[in-house]
Amino acid sequence: MIIVESGEIKNMERAAVRQGVSLSHLMEQAGAAVAELAAKIITEKKLKKVTVLCGKGNNGGDGFVIARFLSLMCDVSVVVVDGYPVTDLAKLNYNLIPDKVKVHIYSEEPDECITDVMDGDNIIIDAIYGIGFRDSLSPACCEIINLANRNLSAVRIAVDVPSGAVCDTGEVPDECFRADHTVTFTALKPLHVLYPAADYCGEVSVKKVGIPKNIIDQCTYTMKTTDEFVQTHPLKVSGKAAHKGSNGTLLSVCGSYGMAGAAVLSGMAALRCGVGLLRQALPESIYPIAAAKLTEAVFLPLPESSDGLLSVNAFDKLQMEILERCTALLIGCGLGQNDDMPGLVSALLSTSERPVILDADGINAAALNIDILRQTNAPVILTPHPGEMARLTGTDIINVQKNRYQIAKNFAAEYGVTVVLKGANTIIALPDGNAYVNLTGNNGMAKGGSGDVLAGMIGAFLAQGNDPDTAAINAVYYHGILGDRCMEKYSARTMLPSDMIEEICYVL
Repeated sequence: MIIVESGEIKNMERAAVRQGVSLSHLMEQAGAAVAELAAKIITEKKLKKVTVLCGKGNNGGDGFVIARFLSLMCDVSVVVVDGYPVTDLAKLNYNLIPDKVKVHIYSEEPDECITDVMDGDNIIIDAIYGIGFRDSLSPACCEIINLANRNLSAVRIAVDVPSGAVCDTGEVPDECFRADHTVTFTALKPLHVLYPAADYCGEVSVKKVGIPKNIIDQCTYTMKTTDEFVQTHPLKVSGKAAHKGSNGTLLSVCGSYGMAGAAVLSGMAALRCGVGLLRQALPESIYPIAAAKLTEAVFLPLPESSDGLLSVNAFDKLQMEILERCTALLIGCGLGQNDDMPGLVSALLSTSERPVILDADGINAAALNIDILRQTNAPVILTPHPGEMARLTGTDIINVQKNRYQIAKNFAAEYGVTVVLKGANTIIALPDGNAYVNLTGNNGMAKGGSGDVLAGMIGAFLAQGNDPDTAAINAVYYHGILGDRCMEKYSARTMLPSDMIEEICYVL
């Protein structure tokens, strides 16, 4: 699915009008779509009342349409939260509300409005603000939304977006309607996939409301979701005559004293994802640990420094491996940090003409010599978490989390790399300016080792000859599916990254 910003949605509506579609028709269809979901919930839960919260703009107009439709099957109250309607379409549909619908104006009848919002088991529909919301809510909106959120017995539905969330950034500057369901129109908006706003959306469904397909196909979108890409860009499949050489060789430069587990997790994930040969280059001291866990790997125990990290003296052997053997190079899982590591990582990046995945301490090392990313001859995929992204860009985690999409996209374009910015709804930004957001996965994956599994998966797919876009996006998508499968089996609290590796057999 495409994700479209508010300005482009308005452009699409204007284009639809030029093709003969009226804004009144779009509003009618939007109201019908929300009413359809509400009617289904009313029937399933045997509810008898709906309260529609309406603003004074066109989102409120949608609410008036919804009230009209639902009045045919149950008791409906309309709470006009922030003043009488001001747009022509909102005024038109306000005047079409049937007499049997109770309408209360908050500024005139606050007690009646509060009673409607807090009344028993009902549906509360939020049609206060839409995609144009930018600043802060009025005191009246804050109070009504707060009351709606406190009515724990109600089912809450947001019209297009939850009121209080900023459409294009996902920011929530004040109070925000906490929906169980959001019905949005034509396409997903950034706030549906960007946090913290995504936390307020509940289950999101996209409904067509009458904008012609040719306009949607030609629109300028912000991102796409990974599911469509995965369907159209499947991973390479080996033929019957395949052998370990044709299935690729991944050179994994990972691990350090105290961080052997990172090398093991990434290595096992790579093996489970079908790489023909895994060559693990690691400090001599952790070789016995890794070898006991990874019986199918080939190991290169290398000289280490006094702190148990790979020594710069290991470079010559690694250079030979890169030039003669591997089809992809993974650097960083548990690699550690010391004064020598930036030089070693820069030398590896300069040497490699094979695709490279930089993870964890590989990213931290590159951040100290960031221009090396422009000088490498190989495609590079970086898999930072927000803290590592902050180091790469010289900012802080708060700023990264507020601007995940823009920061990832700008960095990918500036340095000609693929950025996999990990976190809830991971963003994959490509060097060509395109970006994808992943909607699989869950909070049970928020444990040390999950990123190592992902890095190993990307490395395996790259080594097998998939292009960087296909390798990164498929890996992120399936990594989330693994997490979702483990949450179902074990729960978010108890699942482990090693459980995810076991599920690769079933998911792939």
